Amino acid sequence: MREHTADRTDTPAPAELRGDCGSCFGLCCVALPFARSADFAVDKDAGTPCANLRTDHRCGIHATLRERGFSGCTVYDCFGAGQRVSQVTFGGVDWRGGPPERGRGMFDVFPVVRQLHELLWYLTEALTLPAARPLHADLRRTLDDTERLAGGTPGELAALDVAAHRQRVNVLLLRTSELVRAGARGRKKNRRNADLMGARLRGADLAGADLRGAYLIAADLTGADLRGADLIGADLRDAELTDADLTGAFFLTQPQVNAARGGPGTRLPDSVTRPVHWTAGR
Repeated sequence: MREHTADRTDTPAPAELRGDCGSCFGLCCVALPFARSADFAVDKDAGTPCANLRTDHRCGIHATLRERGFSGCTVYDCFGAGQRVSQVTFGGVDWRGGPPERGRGMFDVFPVVRQLHELLWYLTEALTLPAARPLHADLRRTLDDTERLAGGTPGELAALDVAAHRQRVNVLLLRTSELVRAGARGRKKNRRNADLMGARLRGADLAGADLRGAYLIAADLTGADLRGADLIGADLRDAELTDADLTGAFFLTQPQVNAARGGPGTRLPDSVTRPVHWTAGR
């Protein structure tokens, strides 16, 4: 009988699907709003530059974001949308010093491209899963369509019904999940959209589980078996992953991992990197 892990060609995500702040005009620090909370020390409106954003588009408190009350910034990842909008969609022309409409255009387009790049992440990963081979042709075609949309003009991107495209992709990702988890040993657990906030799941057997959209905020998953689990959209904020095994877990993104808590014994798929704050103190 095969193990719980999803059989896969586990490779890091392409560089173009990872944020490169040095090639971006600080778009996430301007385009996105945030509210004063445990994640952000102050309120900020969409389209307004963060007070900590320097003129070179770098963060003035990057090294001390958590200590200053901006932990939300440390868990965010644009999936490479920032550098694409900055360098490709708008041809490397900065929003500073130009007409206001150019800045507004960049800020409106950025969240759209971010969603498309997140879908590219999932589709790219799905193509590494041998169990999904029957869907590989459809996955490649959908990936190409999504890439074409992400490469659109500012006007095309602003007019795009990204929610409708996301729904079409989701149908394919659901079929992928079913194929991959069908090979998991034992009873496959359906925890889709489950409210597991603060749940005591220490040592739980969640291998091959459907955890799509599950609320795992502050859940104790210490030592839990999450091998081969579908984690798309699961909310892992402050979830305790110390010594948990996520080998072969799929549709797991860097922002999800960044938002969780873990340690040296946490086993992660190669598609994501171990957050610095897991070992640098909390």
